[in-house]
Amino acid sequence: MLGLLVAPLVLALVYFALLDGWYLVRVPCAVLRARLLQPRVRDLLAEQRYAGRVLPSDLDLLLHMNNARYLREADVARAAHLTRCGVLGALRALGARAVLAASCARYRRSLRLFEPFEVRTRLLGWDDRAFYLEARFISLRDGFVCALLRSRQHVLGTSPERVVQHLCKHRVEPPELPEDLRHWIAYNEASSQLLRAESGLSDVVKDQ
Repeated sequence: MLGLLVAPLVLALVYFALLDGWYLVRVPCAVLRARLLQPRVRDLLAEQRYAGRVLPSDLDLLLHMNNARYLREADVARAAHLTRCGVLGALRALGARAVLAASCARYRRSLRLFEPFEVRTRLLGWDDRAFYLEARFISLRDGFVCALLRSRQHVLGTSPERVVQHLCKHRVEPPELPEDLRHWIAYNEASSQLLRAESGLSDVVKDQ
């Protein structure tokens, strides 16, 4: 009887010790919840909201939410967002996938222990290789934007244009990207060229 109780505890200990346990649970749960329990969002550019609360496990030594946790929460919210608007389903139907190729974060005010917040995610647009998304961390205490994250989802196996066309059943022109986002894209391209030059690679080789 004792062995039956100890074995699951040992397995749980090994799981959380060797793997990023909560992440591997939360992302599939967020995707399933978005697919089965929440309505489909037909507008690709519509903002979606994902609720959260700062837990003790999120804190750093200064007793506010660890900088890395913002990226984690944005990742979960992004998975739910892309599921509800159909992008993940379209990628799967086309035999393609999207990977995070770049991200940047601006931290404006700390989120404190047990503070409720929302991650408000929206698709800003796309180009010939990637989707660009924004995530805003909004404190539900006063509506302040505590952090702003931008991400580049590189599409492998097809193009963003084909993904959107698969969803909308017709060709859609991408929206004009915000000026600050265009500067960030230019920075990433300049950084890639510099790294390729340092590595002795030709300009033909692209980052993936």
